[in-house]
Amino acid sequence: MTPKPSIPDLVAPAVRGLQPYVPGKPISELEREYGVRDIVKLASNENPLGPGALALAAMARAMTEVGLYPDGSGYELKVRLARHHSLPIESITLGNGSNDVLVLLAEAFLTPDVEAVYAQYCFAVYPIAVQAAGATARIAPALPPDARMPLGHDLEAMARLVNARTRLVFVANPNNPTGTWLDGGALRAFLEALPATTVAVVDEAYFEYSRDAGVPDCSQWLAAIPNLVVTRTFSKAHGLAGLRVGYALSSPEIADTLNRVRQPFNVNSVALAAATAALDDAAHVGRTVALNRAGIQQLRAGLAGLGLGVLPSAANFVLVDLGRPAGPVHEGLLRLGVIARPVGNYGLANYLRITTGTREQNERFLRALGEVLGRPA
Repeated sequence: MTPKPSIPDLVAPAVRGLQPYVPGKPISELEREYGVRDIVKLASNENPLGPGALALAAMARAMTEVGLYPDGSGYELKVRLARHHSLPIESITLGNGSNDVLVLLAEAFLTPDVEAVYAQYCFAVYPIAVQAAGATARIAPALPPDARMPLGHDLEAMARLVNARTRLVFVANPNNPTGTWLDGGALRAFLEALPATTVAVVDEAYFEYSRDAGVPDCSQWLAAIPNLVVTRTFSKAHGLAGLRVGYALSSPEIADTLNRVRQPFNVNSVALAAATAALDDAAHVGRTVALNRAGIQQLRAGLAGLGLGVLPSAANFVLVDLGRPAGPVHEGLLRLGVIARPVGNYGLANYLRITTGTREQNERFLRALGEVLGRPA
């Protein structure tokens, strides 16, 4: 008798070894596990202000029609995005968060006989998407800890890995989890030097936070670099993380390809309405960016006061070197009702990533960290 195969034997080879993405611990989970109340979550790079008033009002109106399917094309949001970016509507692909768009790119362009390039310490979704597609990953070593952008992208190292089989190159600017960034001159030269057979993906999830640092708006280069894709999200500065809506900007040819593999109704009607309204709420984004700027300064000063090294950041978080395994420190913070993000899954076992919160939340974190480390803040 032929032995009955087990479920793992039936799984696609590329999927068998996948490790799923691990999100930041939810507040409800910490309450269940530890019985802790009055919790501060600074783990998932969320906006402490939440959505703006315009988005909230649009969500309330959209809720009256949730018995109907959403507009599968997302027409109104795409029109508003096209105007916002001075691009044709045919250049836009909507996603269930920008993560969704990154996976669409892998589905559209990667096969088991091609390669993708990304940097060490890059966003965790890149390797997951590449491996799921069965493609070969080429990982460029990051810059050293003593570089101007410690642990950041090394564009020269990435360029050396690009060859005729390279279909996708992922660049996060600013990068998660490091917060480091690339200036416009170096990044544009890198992108322009890529072969026409390689699609370059610049992930700008933290763009709104990064303008003060001089981080370029790569969407302005789309006309000059036809193999460029820029991804954005409403989860960060716009405060819509729970609704999951992001998008890609590209040539119409690339957008047409992505929309062929995009699932129908991948962005829900409430998210479409909220995102459309959020684009008109410049005041809310301005308050968010100002709060973040103050929070970065507060966290950097407080962490330095605890004798800890902090990487430069153009995002809404800081990455701190604890000089010891971060796991026990993270555990101690949880017991004090503070959720931060250990990044051992990125290969950074001694580092902790902290999202900027309100002034009171940041102060609560610094006091708790000082208590855990035995160094009162």
